[in-house]
Amino acid sequence: MLMKRLRPIAPILLLFGACFAQPHVDRIVVLKTDHKLLLMDGSSVVKSYAIALGRGGLEAKQVQGDHRTPEGTYRIDSRLQASRFHPALHISYPNDADRARAKSSGADPGGSIMIHGIRNGLGWVGATHRWIDWTDGCIAVTDFAIEEIWNLVSDGTPVEIRH
Repeated sequence: MLMKRLRPIAPILLLFGACFAQPHVDRIVVLKTDHKLLLMDGSSVVKSYAIALGRGGLEAKQVQGDHRTPEGTYRIDSRLQASRFHPALHISYPNDADRARAKSSGADPGGSIMIHGIRNGLGWVGATHRWIDWTDGCIAVTDFAIEEIWNLVSDGTPVEIRH
C-alpha cells in the first residue's frame, strides 16, 4: 500500500536525494603556481579550492625547515581531528625520491606535511588567509573547505602536488 502511494512522487524523491549525494573523489591535485587544490573524479574537477602554501617560495621542498611545499605523488595516510589548524589530512611526504634527494645532500627531508584549515581561534580570517603563503610547507584552505574536503576524501586517496 505504501509503495503505491509513493509511486507518483518517486521521481521527486530521487531528485531530492541526488541533491544531497556526496560526489566521488578519486584523487587530489595541487597546482602550486595557480594556488589551487582540485578534488578530481577521473578527469573531472569535482571541487576547486584556493590555497595558501609554504612561505619558503614555490620551489619544491628539499629539506626540513625550508618552509616549502613538496612536489610529487603522495597519499592521504592519516587524519588529525585535534589539529592546531582545524582538522588536518596528513600527506605521506616524504616518498622514496624525497628521501634519496635529501640523503644525497646529507639532509633530513622533513615531514608532517598536511592539508589543513586555519590556526584554531583564527578561523574568522577566512579567505584572507590566502593573501600570502604562510605555512611551514603545508597546504592551507579555509576551515569550511577542510571540513568539506575531510568528508569527501578517503584515507589512501592519491595526492599529486605539481609546480
